[in-house]
Parts: sequence; structure tokens; C-alpha cells
Amino acid sequence: MTNEEKVAVLLLSLKEEVTADIMKNFGPDEIKRIGKRMKTLSSISDVDIGHVAKEFCALAQKKGNRIISVQDNVVESIIVKTLGEDKGKEFIKSIDEENSSSDSQIIEKLRNTDSKRLIEFTKMEHPQTTALILAHLRPEQTAEILDSLPSDRQKDIVARITTLGSVPREFLEEMTKTLESEMIVDNTTEEQVGGARMMAEILNRMNQSNEKAILESLEETDPDMASEIKNLMFTFDDIFRLDDIGMRTLLEEINREDLARALKIVDDEIKEKVFKNISSRAAEMLKEDMAEMPPVRLSDVEKSQRMIIETAKRLEAEDKILFSGSSEEDAFV
Repeated sequence: MTNEEKVAVLLLSLKEEVTADIMKNFGPDEIKRIGKRMKTLSSISDVDIGHVAKEFCALAQKKGNRIISVQDNVVESIIVKTLGEDKGKEFIKSIDEENSSSDSQIIEKLRNTDSKRLIEFTKMEHPQTTALILAHLRPEQTAEILDSLPSDRQKDIVARITTLGSVPREFLEEMTKTLESEMIVDNTTEEQVGGARMMAEILNRMNQSNEKAILESLEETDPDMASEIKNLMFTFDDIFRLDDIGMRTLLEEINREDLARALKIVDDEIKEKVFKNISSRAAEMLKEDMAEMPPVRLSDVEKSQRMIIETAKRLEAEDKILFSGSSEEDAFV
């Protein structure tokens, strides 16, 4: 721990009134730096308190592994008592803004790290550490890394991602220490990550064989979670829930080569919906492209389908298309 962290630990282990009296002797810059450290601590073990107290006065007594819970309102109460109502609240606001800005920069650094480096790094890491890293990445990055892993490891990590929820700062601090020399040099506050929605986004970007294997594994270990993920997933077949107007809007955004490749393995019914929403000449040219297309890798077909899915999701977000049956609230009346 740094000296500032040690001071923060010691002050948070004392009564609020005592801490406030002590902090009145600090200068403005010291209050800001120590206050910031106090705000970022979520729990303190007696072991840590003992080590810190010994350095200050050699009077600490260990009390097992009891945990002192550090709540935001306790920290804020101390700061307000030290600085007064108005200045204290203004100071707390400035700390929160600084932490938020710092957190965003750190996570962005992680997301900007080359996927190949992350793949190499996560190969040998514990599944929980890997899950934590992947949960902070963009879904397309996580999908790429999961696709590179063996099936059993994929399933283990996916199960961990779906149950991460709220990640304690201490856990993130341990992770960032490990990553420090590779890609980031700081830590982040508690972050809501993982869960069914994120896993659905990730699976939408994985190849279909891995997606199927992971869902089957989840159905065995957590049927409710698997069902929730399926409901949130957006598949290529979902595109054909569009009405004719929406379908035409989407097809205007797709180049013929990608469309021909994406339709290579779909049912004739789906192909017909595409053909009827483009001009007869365009339909004939598309059919010729599909007939003359040489054998292609399944992964290339899936890549074209994912590209069309992403385009459809973008148009939906822009309110340019609407999928029928999305929800009762979205239905036209």
C-alpha cells in the first residue's frame, strides 16, 4: 500500500468524529488526496488495519478476519464534518467526477489493447481472471478471444461471465496489478459487468458451432440463464421478422456480395423474402451470384451474416426499422 492508502485505512478504522478532528489538521491538498483514497476503498480487513496501525503507533490488536464495511455515506460524513456542509459536498462531487473520468480512461486502454496480445495473455490465466478481463471488453473482442479458446475453457469462462454481476474494487485491483506491465497501470472502481445481456451480445459475434456448444453447456448447468440469453440473442433468422418496408430499408444498406454469401445456407423461404423486396433485375443478378459462387468457408458465410445483423441492429437503434413481435410495448396500435 502507498502511504496515502495507509492513512486512508487508518482513518476509516476510527470513529467518524475522531477522523474528522484528525483531518482538520491536513492541508487542502492532503484532504483531497486522502479523501480520494478513502472513497475508493470498499472494505478493510483487520489484517490490513493491524499492519497500518503498527506503523503508526504499534498499538493495533488483531481481531481475526472481521471485515469493516466502508459505506459511501460514512466517508461523505467524515469529509463534510471536516470541511463543512457546502465545501464537503462540493469536494465529494469533484472526487466522484475524477474517479469516473479515470475509470473510463482505464477501461478504454484495456479495450484498445490488441486482441492478439489479450489472447496470448488470457491463455494461461485463471478462468476467473480471464472472465473478469473479457467482461470489460467490447462484445466483439470477447467473442474473438473466446473463439480462440478450447471448448471446455470457453464453457467455464462463459459460466463465470454470466454470474459476475458487480465486481469488487479489490478484485479489479488484483487484476490490474497482473496486467500492469502488459497494458494498464491503474485500477478501476466497482463495475457492473457480465450477465445474460452481455453474454447474448458476445454469442451473437461468435461462430455458430462455438455458440451452440456454449448454449448447450449453459442449458445443463443453468437452464434459466441459458433461456434468458436465448431470448436476448439476435440471430440471422430474426432479420426476417421485418415487414417488407423494413426489409427494403435494410437491403439498401447491404452489398450484393455479402448478401449472396449470407444467403448460401438459409432456407428457400428466407431467400424468397429477400427476392420479393428487391427489383426483379436485382433478384436475377443475386440468384446468378449465388449459383456461380464457388465453395466458401462456413466462417465466411457467418461473417457476412453477422455483418448484416450488425447493420440491422444499427438501423433499429436509429428507429429506421422495427422488428415485429419485439415486445408488447413496441407494437403498433
